[in-house]
Amino acid sequence: QVQLVESGGGLMQAGGSLRLSCAASGRPFNTPGMGWFRQAPGKDRDAVAAISWSGGNTYYIDSVKGRFTISRDNAKNTVYLQMNSLKPEDTAVYYCAAGYCSGSGCSTFQPAYWGQGTQVTVSS
Repeated sequence: QVQLVESGGGLMQAGGSLRLSCAASGRPFNTPGMGWFRQAPGKDRDAVAAISWSGGNTYYIDSVKGRFTISRDNAKNTVYLQMNSLKPEDTAVYYCAAGYCSGSGCSTFQPAYWGQGTQVTVSS
């Protein structure tokens, strides 16, 4: 069992930056991949970024490439999502997930555990 707790969400103006954190406890090494998802009102929950255990493989959706960076600190069992140049369309509840990477560069991520989510709101 893995428990995930997100933090760092909030309200930001367009063009600003936020850093989300996700602290894992339990047995996080059993689910070595980590990912961030987001869900806007009335929409499906979509993957945003994923990272392998070593951090050597990362994946981003096209709309966040060059703006968001996923990273992890295994000594702290924490994964981060640095979000720069935020846009109003980034507004969503962001969820951390622990799971499994596959494919080239963690391009396929299968979540097994979820955090409770943190709200990110970007104003224009």
